[in-house]
Amino acid sequence: MKNQEELQQISNLLIKENTPYGGYGIYFKQRKPYASVIWSNGGGWDHVSMCPYKRTHTPTWDEMCRLKDDFFRDNEVVVQFHPAKEQYVNNLQNCLHLWRCQSDDFPTPPSIMVGIRYGQTAGEVLKEAVEVLNEC
Repeated sequence: MKNQEELQQISNLLIKENTPYGGYGIYFKQRKPYASVIWSNGGGWDHVSMCPYKRTHTPTWDEMCRLKDDFFRDNEVVVQFHPAKEQYVNNLQNCLHLWRCQSDDFPTPPSIMVGIRYGQTAGEVLKEAVEVLNEC
């Protein structure tokens, strides 16, 4: 997760409170207040949540990617969890969270199992798919 100085450089974030363990602020979209944002980095986890003020709107994939880019470094793997049902917590219907475990590298599937990367040739796709299938 980016440090306090880096977070202060986010052009569309008005920081209301910033402590060594996290903070909160207002995220702007097209110069208008769009969402509340809360971040923290305690208990072994980095965390950011976004709650749009318009309660009928849930953040889109692109909005969550922007949030990830603003708060985390390019090489950090960040996830949205879908826990077991008995672990569900949903205090705000349209609030989404990003998490990063501070102690471990989070395993990720090979990118070919997700889709084709921009610019990959058919030959590269086939080679990567064969390599992954041979590992199974």
